[in-house]
Amino acid sequence: MLNKKQLAHIEKRLLEERARALRSLGLFDEMAKADRESGDSDLSVYTDHMADQGTEAMEREKAALFATKEGRYLYRLEEALRRLYNSPETFGSCHTCGAEVGFERLDALPHARYCIDCKVKEEAAA
Repeated sequence: MLNKKQLAHIEKRLLEERARALRSLGLFDEMAKADRESGDSDLSVYTDHMADQGTEAMEREKAALFATKEGRYLYRLEEALRRLYNSPETFGSCHTCGAEVGFERLDALPHARYCIDCKVKEEAAA
């Protein structure tokens, strides 16, 4: 079971990671907005070469994939904060076996829900 100092540290880590993820998503939004606005300029009358269009499409897809991945990460962080606030006495317990996840693991991966053993078993089964 985690003590109050450890819980406060994990909360701080979760909030820092959440802020970083939100900044990243904000940057993606700004880049997408800039792309849309640049398409409205006078230069957009001229057609790009097909290779340029393909490169731009690929970059947009990569950015969308990044935003999706970052959004899922943000969701996991929000869920961890919810678990921490709703039941701090059980935060840090494995969702599968109930054993302690461990402070070191939570410090490295603050949204972790499983102990190492259960996570290895889950990944091996997949």
